Amino acid sequence: MSLSVLLADDHALFRSGLRAVLDTQEDLECVGEAEDGRAAVAETARLRPDLAVLDVRMPRLDGLAAAEAILNTPGNATKVLVLTTYDSDEYVYRALRAGASGFLLKSLPPEEMISAMRVAVRGDALIDPSVTKRLISRFATSIEPPSKPPEVRRLTSREFEVLLLIAAAHSNAEIAERLRVGEETVKTHVSRVLSKLGLRDRVHAAVYSYLHGLVPISPTRGTATHPRP
Repeated sequence: MSLSVLLADDHALFRSGLRAVLDTQEDLECVGEAEDGRAAVAETARLRPDLAVLDVRMPRLDGLAAAEAILNTPGNATKVLVLTTYDSDEYVYRALRAGASGFLLKSLPPEEMISAMRVAVRGDALIDPSVTKRLISRFATSIEPPSKPPEVRRLTSREFEVLLLIAAAHSNAEIAERLRVGEETVKTHVSRVLSKLGLRDRVHAAVYSYLHGLVPISPTRGTATHPRP
């Protein structure tokens, strides 16, 4: 079964180019387009796609406000991926706080953007660690980390270890290999981590870890080795 995608961008040329790339993918299908934020919200409600790809700068309603409207709709199951030409901390913060599954620069190669769409739908890992993690890290270092949140102490030692590996952008398979357990066991741990911390998905588990100072800021993937608080 193909994953359905809605493209929202006020530049018709960009939409048509991205749609052309999507049309070559067997597992992805562009089911609709929108040229402004209000249309994106309406089309998402009508089509209920698996993923809505929203440009930050659109007329009538910007992509961040559209993301908030989509993700705050009761019963919504659509994931949101935000695109922009601007490397802005404010955009990253608003997108992720709204519940978006990722934030990408539009300058990414098409194959990486397509890969990010698949990741966004399955919620398996941070989208594009080379961009998203760097931007989150930059934001996190601009503020003094708050004290460790009390809910973290509800995690078992193994669950906390899984949280750190999520923050380091590891997939379930990679976590299973590192911990020498089965993938189903990892999925159970991830589910419990999200439930105990009240988080939507893996992306927000990673953001949570950085913003609360649970892991050191590092550009190197897989260096989340901060001791248990």
